[in-house]
Parts: sequence; C-alpha cells; structure tokens
Amino acid sequence: MSTRPIYTHSIQEWTHFFIPLADGIQLAARAWLPTNPTEQPIPAILEYIPYRKRDGTAIRDEQMHPYWAAFGYACVRVDMRGCGESDGLMLDEYLQQELDDAVEIIAWLADQDWCTGKVGMMGKSWGGFNALQVAALAPDALKAVITVCSTDDRYADDIHYRGGTLLTENFSWASTMTCTMAKAPDPLLLPDTWREKWLERLQHMPFLARNWLEHSYKDDYWKHGSINEDYCAIKAAVYCIGGWGDAYSVAIPRMMQGLQGPKKALIGPWAHKYPNFASPKPEMDFLAEAKRWWDYWLKDINNGVMSEPTIAAYIQDSVPPQAAYDQRPGLWVEGDQWPLQNQKMDFNLSSDGRLTDAQTMGEASVQSPLTTGAASGEYCVMWCGPDFPTDQRQDDANSLCFDSEPLTTPISLLGAGELRVKVTSDKNCGQMIIRLCDIAPNGSSKRISYGVLNLAMREGFDNPQTVVAGEVISLCIKLDDTGYQIPTGHRLRLAISSAYFPLIWPAPQEVKLTLDLASACLTLPIHDRSTTLNRDLGQGYVCPVGKTKEIRPEKHSRITQTDAADERVTTLIDDDFGEFTFVDHNLTVAQSCTEKHTILPHDPHSAYSECRWHSRQSRPGWDIDVYTYLEVTCDADYFYLESSLEALENGTQVHQQHWQEKVSRGFA
Repeated sequence: MSTRPIYTHSIQEWTHFFIPLADGIQLAARAWLPTNPTEQPIPAILEYIPYRKRDGTAIRDEQMHPYWAAFGYACVRVDMRGCGESDGLMLDEYLQQELDDAVEIIAWLADQDWCTGKVGMMGKSWGGFNALQVAALAPDALKAVITVCSTDDRYADDIHYRGGTLLTENFSWASTMTCTMAKAPDPLLLPDTWREKWLERLQHMPFLARNWLEHSYKDDYWKHGSINEDYCAIKAAVYCIGGWGDAYSVAIPRMMQGLQGPKKALIGPWAHKYPNFASPKPEMDFLAEAKRWWDYWLKDINNGVMSEPTIAAYIQDSVPPQAAYDQRPGLWVEGDQWPLQNQKMDFNLSSDGRLTDAQTMGEASVQSPLTTGAASGEYCVMWCGPDFPTDQRQDDANSLCFDSEPLTTPISLLGAGELRVKVTSDKNCGQMIIRLCDIAPNGSSKRISYGVLNLAMREGFDNPQTVVAGEVISLCIKLDDTGYQIPTGHRLRLAISSAYFPLIWPAPQEVKLTLDLASACLTLPIHDRSTTLNRDLGQGYVCPVGKTKEIRPEKHSRITQTDAADERVTTLIDDDFGEFTFVDHNLTVAQSCTEKHTILPHDPHSAYSECRWHSRQSRPGWDIDVYTYLEVTCDADYFYLESSLEALENGTQVHQQHWQEKVSRGFA
C-alpha cells in the first residue's frame, strides 16, 4: 500500500442520521465531511446500497469515504428503504421506488447549506447499478457517476441470466439477499423501534427466487433499470471501472460504445472488488483516480482527466489454470474507442478438430454429459476464495474441440471474440456453450473467455423463439470481452458443449447439437501491444478503519466430487466469513453460507441446487440469529422451489416462514 496522502481538510464523521423523504420515510445515513463545511460549501458524493452501513459495509465505507472528505467532499453513505436502520420495506431489486428515493436524496443533499449543489454518485455492484439507473432519470444536481463492477443490461448479464440461460447463481443470490434483508436494526441506534421494524420486515419478506424465475426472457421487468434501453437518457459524466475476473466486465465495452455523453473506462485483471484492494493484483490507487474525476466534474478543476485516452485496459499474461490468483502479470494499454484496435483473426473449424484458415466442409456433433462445467468456477468471483475456473481438460474431453497449431509468435487478444455457425438441435430446446482456452505445452487448458446462448434467444433476449428439432438455425455467439496474451508454443482451443453445470441450469432435455462446419467462423480481436498506458495508476491505498477483534477467521472452500456408482457430480461450496467484534460499539457479527449443486450425466431433471445462510448479530444480552434455506429441483415443465426463513432472538424463535412454489420454466 502507498503512504498516507497529504490531505487538505480535517474531517468529521456523522455516525448516524436520517434523510427524510416526502412520504414520511426516513433513510439512515452515515457521512464524512470537512469540519465547518458551511464556511465553504462542498460537493456531495452519494453511495446508496442495501448492505447495512452499521455492520455490512462499515469497514469498506471507512476505507474509502474519509479520503474524499479530507479533500473537500461530503461523502454520504445511505441505506436503502427497508435496510439497516432505514424505515420501510425493500421488496425487490431496483424498483422504481428505490430510484425515486435516490432522486429525493440527491435533491436533499444539493439543498443543504454545506453543499455547493453539485452531487456525484458512486458504487460497486448494486451501488454501481443504481448509480447508472438514477443517472438515467437525470436529476439536475447529479453531475457525475463512478460505476464499478456493474451492468447496463439487467437481463443479459446480471446474476440471474446469461445468454438467455438460467444461472444457478440466481438461486444462491436470492438466499443471500433474504438473509441480508432479515437482519435486525441496531438497538443502540434505534432503542425504541428496532424490534418493531425488524418484525415488520420479516413479516413482509419477498420470495425473490420466484420473482426472478417468473421472467425467463427480457420482458418489461428486466428492461426497467437497463440503461441500454436508452443510453441517451444519461446526461451525467460516467466513469466505468471493472476487471476481467468479474462477471460484469462485458458491460463496460457496451457502455463505451453506447453512452453518448462524457465517459471514461478502466478495466483491470480484478474480480468483483474495488481496485484499490482488489484481487488479483496489481492494485491501483482507485481513491486518487476517483478524486481526479470528482475534482473535474464537481469542482471544475481542469486536471486533464478528460484529455487522456478514454479507455485503459489490461492485457493479462498467460498463467497456469488455478482456482485463485494473488497476481496477474500483464500490460496496460489505452485508446479512445472499443475495441482499441480493429485488428481481427479468423479461424475455420475443420472436421478433424483443427482451427484453420483453410476452407472446411462437413458436420460435427456434440452431446455433452450434463456434468460438463465442473471446472467452470463461480459465475461472479466475489469472495475471492478458490472460485476461478480450474484446468479445463475434463470439460474439454466432454466437448467438441478445435485446436490451432502451436503459435510461432505470441498473440494478444483484447475485445470480444465471436463464433458464427449454423446448428441443428435434435430436441425442441438447447444451449450452446463456447470456451476459448489457452493450451500449454504440458497439456493444461486455461479458460480465457466463454460465451453461452439459450437457442430460444437466438433472435434477441426480448424476442424468444421456439426451437424446432432438426431445423437449421443461424447463431452468433459472443465470447466475453477479455485481455489476454497467448505465448509462443501454446495453442488456442475452441471448446463447444451443450451443457455447463453448475454455472448454468441444464436445458429441459438432453440435447445433441450438429454444426455445419462450412458455415462456422471464429473471429478473435487482436491487439499489437502498442499504445501502452502513459500514466501511472499508482498503488492501492485504503484509509485506516475502526478497530475490530477477530473471533473466527474467514475461510472459503470449493470441492467437486464424483460418485463412482452413478457418476453424479456434486459441487460443494463453503463460505465462512468469520466472526468479529466492532470494538467501538461492541457489536459482534458473523455469517456463513453453504451451497450444494449436483447432477447426473444424462438426466437434466436430476439437477439440484441448495443454498443455506446463517447470520448472527450480538452484544451482551442481545443475540439475533437468521437462517435461510432454498432448494431447487425441476422437471421438463416446471421448477420446484422450497425455501424457509427462521429468525431467533436470544435463542427463541420469533419468526418462521416457509415457501413452496411451482414455477413454469418458460424459456429457461
């Protein structure tokens, strides 16, 4: 970490206060701002999320917001309606109520006597999503946004669907959010009303898994909040930041092509983390970079941030496949449009399994065991346990593979590859998964990028079309954008499969896909490694945080096992986030999650997903435990969901709820 910056202001913290809304609801907030701000009014920076300022993101908030406050900003962290100590109920993600509340908050901030009237909005993941969505409502005071690890399309690549296929993460995330929403407000902050608020939330808990499953294509439910429906609605300046190791990095290139106003982007090697303490390294000085952005747009300081090339991107060096990385060596490059260069390389697919530049003919078929995908890793690498894709050799063995000759010179990829091909399915459904892999001389196979498509979505995610068995359909499947260099002596592999569990839920029937090789073309984006980044992104820095006392350390594991009797493959995930106490206010928190995903090789109706969460909050004489459970099974026509929520106060059950639902598969 770099040394402490030279700040320009002494700061104060408002640990807990309320922002009033027009309907009488009060939202709980925490803020850092210069001392005596009314003497010289300052711009405000808003972060607005559901993850509980008192405990959930308290440490992360302290690592960031005091920094900008010490350079002359009011940094305000607000819990959404129904979260933490805020009033009201939260019934789903990104509802219009959530966005309207944010517009009110921005107007309230701009109207304070300590504020200049200019407001910025920032956040990662949920906070990055709603920053974009609020910007699309164009409140007058909102001048700039920093969106980290987010997306412009809630259906295409959020945590619910990808390529029109259903992510198992849809269910894991539903269980996660139920547990988060069911936590109690802090009695030290709400001594008279915490229990009443808590019980009201528990009694009105939504069944999120059902909500999301009922919308299997991009209907109006998903179009709401998807800013790519109308990029022109955004007037504020937008800085998009993310990493190739994150599930949402594919949205940044789209936004750089679609946003019409002032914009900037930075894409590193990182997982779903802020890049000043990101994994894998190298980190960057995100706090200083954000300050440059805020200074330009909120203080009118002409510091050159908008004179630089629009996009900085990282080309990762080849590394052996493994489940976690401390570091990804590579090279920063920059440019003004995406892709940074328009160089491309085309390959045809031959019947003898080669990537070639020669004309090809014939057909090739694939019917992957449904256990294909065991090496896929997590959809969104968030907790940074052993979650990255591992060696792909077993998944490759279950796929239709096409290999290049060993490279005589290195190739650097930067952008999105795509496969165009005509395909038939032997059933009235189907999924097609493509993976681009780096094959080392020792035979190891590292996933560079991947793409998936529900064949019913071939005409667009908002225009599902029935698949007709035996009918030829033309497909274009996009690989996720990436930056990656394949070294001399390595080979490129295109692996094609008809299943990819547990990352995506299987199609209703086991499918055989037949490819017309004469129509197939793989196009890859090439970069010549010129236009290297001209500026230093610095070292990661975080502000000092309040003292905590560790009781149990954080620990993560991921195990894949095969039953020798029936070849059932099971993935077991154990995320223990440890237990610790906030020394300042003596609140102890702990949470843990276990997941189980299992399937037989040739029975799509054997797919099973289970997620359990436990959270605990305690002080002497006060203990709150929340347990959530969600189990999902299916047949050809329906999903079957069984879920429960249990809350205990000092060991006594105060609430229990059970859901049992049958939901049509729709196009999933």
